[in-house]
Amino acid sequence: MDKPTIKDMRFAKRLKRLRKKADITQEELAYKTKLSTTFIGLMEIGRRRPSIETLRRISAAMNIKVRDLLID
Repeated sequence: MDKPTIKDMRFAKRLKRLRKKADITQEELAYKTKLSTTFIGLMEIGRRRPSIETLRRISAAMNIKVRDLLID
């Protein structure tokens, strides 16, 4: 992936903030979503973009709505 865009960075910050608010570590989120901790970390720094399915898994693991990950 090229240099992260502003949208990528907004999502990254939002994901990290919501994960911490849910009191879940990257490792716990990775386990619950069946994703790698590396992928979780890369999303949190804006280097990877999640698919719709990944957004669904993350939102389910954190008991939030998908839109909470996309909209402030």
